[in-house]
Amino acid sequence: MSDDTVVVWDESLLAYDMGDHPLDPVRVELTVALARELGILDRPGVRMVKPEPADDALLTRVHHPAYLAAVRAAPRDPLFAGYGLGTSDNPVFDGMHESSALIAGATVAAAEAVWRGDARRAVNVAGGLHHAMPARASGFCVYNDPAVAIARLLDLGAERIAYVDVDVHHGDGVQQIFWDDPRVLTVSLHETPLALFPGTGFPDETGGPGAQGSAVNMPLPPGVDDTGWQRAFHAIVPSVLRAFRPQVLVSQCGADGHRLDPLADLNLTVDGQRATYRALRALADELCDGRWVATGGGGYALVEVVPRAWSHLLAVATGDPVDPATLTPLAWRELAAARRPGQDVPLRMTDDADPSYEPWQPTGEPNAVDRAIAATRRTVFPLLGLDPHDPRD
Repeated sequence: MSDDTVVVWDESLLAYDMGDHPLDPVRVELTVALARELGILDRPGVRMVKPEPADDALLTRVHHPAYLAAVRAAPRDPLFAGYGLGTSDNPVFDGMHESSALIAGATVAAAEAVWRGDARRAVNVAGGLHHAMPARASGFCVYNDPAVAIARLLDLGAERIAYVDVDVHHGDGVQQIFWDDPRVLTVSLHETPLALFPGTGFPDETGGPGAQGSAVNMPLPPGVDDTGWQRAFHAIVPSVLRAFRPQVLVSQCGADGHRLDPLADLNLTVDGQRATYRALRALADELCDGRWVATGGGGYALVEVVPRAWSHLLAVATGDPVDPATLTPLAWRELAAARRPGQDVPLRMTDDADPSYEPWQPTGEPNAVDRAIAATRRTVFPLLGLDPHDPRD
C-alpha cells in the first residue's frame, strides 16, 4: 500500500451553491486556499486528484431512481415541489444534480484510492452531505456522498466499514441507509436531538434486525466544551471500533460544533477539533492499517472556523499536524477579507484552548456529559460484547 494521501479537489466542487444560504461554498474555497498557503498541499506524498461525477449506477446504490429524476428536473420547473426540494433548507438551484453528483464522485474517488492501496488516506473537504435520504433531500444535502462511497467500498469487497460522524448534527442519513447492514458500523457524536436538527440520534437507535449494535449514538447536552467532547469521544469511539474491527474508517468531520457556529450550541474550539482529527487518524492507524477516508460536512462560521478546522484535518491526514500557534498567512487573510468583507479573519491557527480531558470513569457524581456517556454505553456496549461499566472497554 502506498503511504500517500489523496486530496480530491477541483474548483468545480464549489458549484454546489444554494445561493443566499448558510451552506456557502466560500468555506471550502477558503479551506483549500489556507491549506495551500500553509504548504500542506505541497507536502511529499500528497496527490491532488480531480473528481468525476458519480454516475446513476453509483448514485442508485443509495438513492431511488425517481429521486434522481426529480433532482434533475427540479431546476427546470419553477413550480416543482416534493422530495424535500424547494424548501428553505434545500432550495432548488441550477446544476443541482451535476454538482451533487460531482461531490459524491469525489468521495467515491477518495474511497477507491484508499481501498485499492493507491493511498493510505484520502480527503474530500467538499463532501460530508450526511443528511440526504434515499428519496429525499434533507439538511442542506441532496445526495449522500459518504453513503455512496461506503456502498462502493462494499461493492469492492469491504466486509467491515466504520463510519464516525463528528458533525454537531446527527448523521441520520448514513445511519438510515445502513440501518439493516451489519457490515457498516455508524457512530455519531452530536448535540442532543432534543435541542437540534434532525431530532434523531438517541442512544436507543442501535440498528435494525440482524444488525443490532451497528448504530452507535452519543448525544451531548448543549454547551459542551472540548473537555466534555473529548471525554465522550474517548469513552465511546475507540471501544466500539476495536470491537467491530473495521477494515477502513470513513469519517464526516463537520466543524459546526465550534463555539462560534451560528446554527448550534456546543462550545468546541479548533484546538479540540484538531485533537479529534488526530484521534481519528490514530484509530485508523491502529485498526485499519491507516485506511482513512475523511470528508468535511457542516460548518457555518465561514471565515473564523471552517478553513482553520479543515486545514488542520488536511494536515493530520497528510503528515504532521500544524502547530496551533502558526500564523495564518497574510495572503490568505487578504483573500478571506476580500471574500467576506467585515468578518473577523483569524490571525492564528489556534483558539488558545487546551483540549485535554479526564478519562471517563463509572464512579463519582456524574455530570450531564457523564450521564450521556453512561446511557450510550448501557444501551449499545452489550450488543458489541463490551462491558458498559468497565472503563477499559
